[in-house]
Amino acid sequence: MLPDSRASALYGVTEATEDYYCNYGVNPDYHRLLEAGGLRVSGLGGAGEVRIVEIPDHPFFLATLFLPQARSTASRPHPLLVGYAAAATAHREARAAS
Repeated sequence: MLPDSRASALYGVTEATEDYYCNYGVNPDYHRLLEAGGLRVSGLGGAGEVRIVEIPDHPFFLATLFLPQARSTASRPHPLLVGYAAAATAHREARAAS
């Protein structure tokens, strides 16, 4: 993961191993086009394939091509899900205050 990405901040590290069960992915020919359009490719697989994208200026837009919920439990929630819940709570509280 990119060191200054939201994903890296949520994981607390720049490298993480996630299970990937899909037979599809992002065409590598579109990697630069996605970034030119505002998405930031912040996580790559071992062979350089896109695994995480973010919109840097969005309160919480982080998309993965793996399933963080697959290894999340009530006693040890996945860091990306914890981050999403925190962002949703902050958004709700901001709306309630306005």
